[in-house]
Amino acid sequence: QVQLVESGGGLVQAGGSLRLSCAASGRTFSRLTMGWFRQAAGKEREFVAGISWSSGGTLFADSVKGRFTISRDNAKNTVYLQMNSLKPEDTAVYYCAARSGSSLRISYDYWGQGTQVTVSS
Repeated sequence: QVQLVESGGGLVQAGGSLRLSCAASGRTFSRLTMGWFRQAAGKEREFVAGISWSSGGTLFADSVKGRFTISRDNAKNTVYLQMNSLKPEDTAVYYCAARSGSSLRISYDYWGQGTQVTVSS
């Protein structure tokens, strides 16, 4: 089992920045593929970004490419999502996810409880 706890959400004005963190425990973090997803009110959950266990591979949704970055610190068992140039349409609950396979976009096995990000116009 893997336990994931997100933090760093909040209210920010359009154009601003936030950094989300996700602390993992329960399994060897350094061997997990990590990802971020989000779900806006009334919409389905969507992929935002993923990072391989070695940080050698990253993947982003087109909607956030160039604005968001994903990184991880295996010594701290933590993955980060740096969000810049935020837009009102980025408003959502953001979820951290983990999996033991290599795909960065799908088939995640473990999920955090989510953290709310609200971007005001």
